[in-house]
Amino acid sequence: MLELKNISKTFNPGTVNEKLALQKIDLNLKDGDFATIVGSNGAGKSTMFNAIAGEFISDTGTITLDGQDITFMPDYRRSKYIGRMFQDPLRGTAPHMTIEENLALAYLRASGHTSSFSRISKKDRDLFAEKLSALGLGLEDRMKQPVGLLSGGQRQALTLLMATLVTPKLLLLDEHTAALDPATAEKVLDLTKKIVAENHITCLMITHNMHDALTLGNRTLMMDHGRIVLDVADEERAHMTVDGLLQRFAENVGHALDNDRILLSAEQSITTP
Repeated sequence: MLELKNISKTFNPGTVNEKLALQKIDLNLKDGDFATIVGSNGAGKSTMFNAIAGEFISDTGTITLDGQDITFMPDYRRSKYIGRMFQDPLRGTAPHMTIEENLALAYLRASGHTSSFSRISKKDRDLFAEKLSALGLGLEDRMKQPVGLLSGGQRQALTLLMATLVTPKLLLLDEHTAALDPATAEKVLDLTKKIVAENHITCLMITHNMHDALTLGNRTLMMDHGRIVLDVADEERAHMTVDGLLQRFAENVGHALDNDRILLSAEQSITTP
């Protein structure tokens, strides 16, 4: 489904600001895989997402999605096949446009149409209302309201719907619940699991929560200094503890994980009954 081969990226080469962001990354996701990704700040997690989404062309390597080489495909064309959510709830929607207009934009882009809003049919609007109703937030009764009036959790739920309204080949979730309060984050995460499972979407999710990293989906990846240093799946993952995952990371890279948010979530996972 998704194959990264020898992906490397250096920003500002030959300058004092030179930074090697990705180092010869190889990754193969099968159809329907749901992989969580953990790593410290600067490990390359979001940069890898940017490479997949086409925000820049990697210095080396190839990217293949569902058998198609997309290495040099521009980002606007990739967006028809790749859904993406960010940590900031403000990034995924247009606040001055209505809920219906935001959904229409997402629908037209992902379905490959370039028609204006006037081409959105009653059938399409009924589909929007049906999908909104499934979120359980009452947004189906507010389709004519500006998105800027929604709470952060409602906007993230709407962004999730927009990213999956036309089922993408790949869904990229970049800590999409991190900016939300715990109760809202849990609700958005439950919606994520439901939508991904029902539509059999291949998914990559960056998280700082070690419990989520081991319990969501079917694979756990850990990154360090632009490399994937650990890939745990199947029986090994089923029996892996948070402590064990941190130990394996330290063994593989020669140092302990040094991200306070991740370590705090790890302590909470261990002490929570």
